Amino acid sequence: MQSLSIVIPVYNEEDNIAPLVARITEGMSGWQGTLEILFVDDGSSDRTLELLKEAQTRDARFRIAHFQKNLGQTAAMAAGFRLARGETVVTIDADLQNDPMEIPRLAGMLKDWDVVCGVRTRRKDTLWKRISSRIGNGFRNWLTGDDIIDTGCTLKAYRRECLDGLERYKGMHRVLPTLIRMRGFRVTQVPVSHHLRHACVTNDGTWGRLVKGL
Repeated sequence: MQSLSIVIPVYNEEDNIAPLVARITEGMSGWQGTLEILFVDDGSSDRTLELLKEAQTRDARFRIAHFQKNLGQTAAMAAGFRLARGETVVTIDADLQNDPMEIPRLAGMLKDWDVVCGVRTRRKDTLWKRISSRIGNGFRNWLTGDDIIDTGCTLKAYRRECLDGLERYKGMHRVLPTLIRMRGFRVTQVPVSHHLRHACVTNDGTWGRLVKGL
């Protein structure tokens, strides 16, 4: 079985760290290959980093990267991609809106694909957030000629080689599957579950996400 790196950007998620660690540990209990869980702390001002270090003392598979200031999700993702050592890289948010139990399924699909993108079903977001997401996705697909349904879903699995040599720029994570497909790699989309945010508040407003996406 392939080696796997799980990359998790975190920013002011102190109330989510304990349940996230527990859920990932449970979800990956049957993984037979090499595993690392890489948290990229994007300059958190709460106890997020402290709690991650505590979790690391209990599980040697946990690794931590830390920014001195908040640089944004793309920077955190890019750092995670550079530091990840696995043949397979899976990204997931820290707020438990996506279920870590689904990571093995997406990683396993890479035997037939280069990238597997999650598509959130029965979304628990507000109506305005769903509408803005649809506008943003529609605009990007119109501009690029692509058909990615849910660019806002962080739960994705990548073959290592897809991520090598990518030019990094702010907002890149929103069009990453399209950029990878344009380089000739095979990209597919699969339904994944979606849950209410476990704790803390979202770190970017819906209007802000829409404007940045456009």
